[in-house]
Amino acid sequence: MAAYSFHQGSITTINRKLMKTKLLLRKVCLLAVILSIPNFINAQGSRPAPGPRVPPTALRPDIKIENILHIEPKCLRLVQNEITGDVWYIAVTGEVYQIKNIGSKTPTSVKVFTEADHGIKRLQGITIYKNTMFLCGNYTTENGKYNHGRVVRFDMTNPAKPVMSVVLNTADYPTNIGSFDHGWDALKVSLDGKYLFINSGSRTDHGEIQDKGGIFPNARIGALTARIFRVPINTKDLVLPDDEAKLKAAGYIYAEGLRNAFEMNFDGQGNMFAVSNSPDYDMTDDMFWIREGHHYGFPWYTGGLEMPQQFADYQPSPDTDPYIPRSGTAWVRKFFNNDPAYPQRPEGLKFSPGVQNLGPDANEYRGHSGKVMDGDITGATISGFTPHSCPIGLVFDTKNVLSPEFRGDGFVLRYSKGGMLGAFTKEGGDLLHLDMAYNKLADNYDMKVTRIADGFKEPTGALLIKNVLYVLEYGGNNGGDIWKVTLPTTATKVTASKK
Repeated sequence: MAAYSFHQGSITTINRKLMKTKLLLRKVCLLAVILSIPNFINAQGSRPAPGPRVPPTALRPDIKIENILHIEPKCLRLVQNEITGDVWYIAVTGEVYQIKNIGSKTPTSVKVFTEADHGIKRLQGITIYKNTMFLCGNYTTENGKYNHGRVVRFDMTNPAKPVMSVVLNTADYPTNIGSFDHGWDALKVSLDGKYLFINSGSRTDHGEIQDKGGIFPNARIGALTARIFRVPINTKDLVLPDDEAKLKAAGYIYAEGLRNAFEMNFDGQGNMFAVSNSPDYDMTDDMFWIREGHHYGFPWYTGGLEMPQQFADYQPSPDTDPYIPRSGTAWVRKFFNNDPAYPQRPEGLKFSPGVQNLGPDANEYRGHSGKVMDGDITGATISGFTPHSCPIGLVFDTKNVLSPEFRGDGFVLRYSKGGMLGAFTKEGGDLLHLDMAYNKLADNYDMKVTRIADGFKEPTGALLIKNVLYVLEYGGNNGGDIWKVTLPTTATKVTASKK
C-alpha cells in the first residue's frame, strides 16, 4: 500500500480533482491477490540477467543453505505426504514429480504423472492429505476459446496403482488474449479434513474488459475467477456453473475480492493466510487473513489503494499517473483506459484489509507525490510487501520447533528481483521472516518483516519440515534447483539486517 495505516480503522480520501494531474488514491487497506506462474512471470518482467549461478546467501550466521537437487524446467510447489515422507512438486506443463529420501545426501526424483493422466494442461496446484493427492489447473476447449478449471484426486493407497477421480470441472468461461488469465492455481485441505479450498485467480489484471478480440463483449472477472472456493473433500464430478447466484446459494464461494491468492496456508492457531501480487500498477503485494464470507476488495481496491479505472473521469497516462509502470504489460497492451462502464462497487460492501507490514524490510511504497518511499523513514505501515515483489511459498512453524525468535512464525519468499520491483528496491529473490501479531483494535494482523536469506532465482515453492525449509526454483527453460535452508532451533545472538 502507500503511506496508509489501518490501525485505527480510518479511511480517508484524496480530493478526486487531483486525478487529472496526478492520481486518485484513497487511503484504504485492502487486498488483491497474487499470481499465476506463467502469466506472472510475463507480467513482472523480473528474470535475472543470464550468467554464472551464484548460490543463495544466508543473512544470519545461524542459517545454512545447501543445494540438494537440480530439477526440470518450469516447476513449482513443494508438498509432503506425511504418511510416506516423500515430497512432490509439479511443472506447469502437467508433470508431477516425486522426490524420495529428501533428507538424505542423495535424494532422487522421478516423474509419476503427466497431463495424459489427469487432464490438466496448465497445472498449478497440488496438495496431499493423508494418502490422497489433489491437483488443480486449467484446460481449454474450442481451440482456446473457453477456459475450464479442473480439480482431480489420486488415491495413493496403492502407489503402484493410483486411482484417479474428478473432484470438479467448471463450466465454460472466456479465455483472454492477455497475460493475466491467472487460472485455478492453489489448493489447501481444511485442518479438519472436511473441505478442499481452491483458488481461482482473476482473468483480468485490474478488472478491465478482456473480451478476446470482441468474442466475449464486456467480459471482465466473471463468476468463476477472483475467488476462493470451498467444496466437501469427498466431492466427485461436480460442475461449477458460471453463475454467481447459484455458486453462492450452493455455498461454494468461501471468500471474494482476491486477485489471485496463489499461496494459502494455515498458521499454528488454524488461521488461513494468503499472499498475492499486485496488478501492473504500483500497488503493494498483499497478504490477507482469509475468513469465510469476507470480501478483500478486488477489483475496486488493491494494496490499500483504489483502482482509479473505476472512475469515469480517469484518463490513464504514466505522464500524469506515476503508479502506471511504462514497462508494464497492462500499459503496453492498452489495458488501462478511460472506462465509464467499469462496474461500480456494490453499495454497503465492506472490504477486509491486508496484513500490515511494520518493517524493517519489504516495506517500500509509492507515495502520493509519485516518489518511492520507505516505511522505516516515513513511519507508515503498508499492506503486505513492496509492489511487484510477487510473494510466494508461504509457510508457518506450526510445530513450534524453531528457535524462540522464529518459533510459531511465518516465512515467505519473494519471486521477483529487478523488473518493476527494481523501481523500488535492489532487493528481492529472498526469504522473509514474518513475526505476526493480532491487532485487536483493527481485528487484523500486523507483521514485522525481516530478510534472512538472499539470492534465490525465481523461487516458486517452499516446504518446512521441522527446522528445514526446502526452496524450489522455477528454472525457466533450463531447469531450477531445490535448496535446503536449515533454520536454528536454539537462540542465537545476531545483528539485524540493514537495507
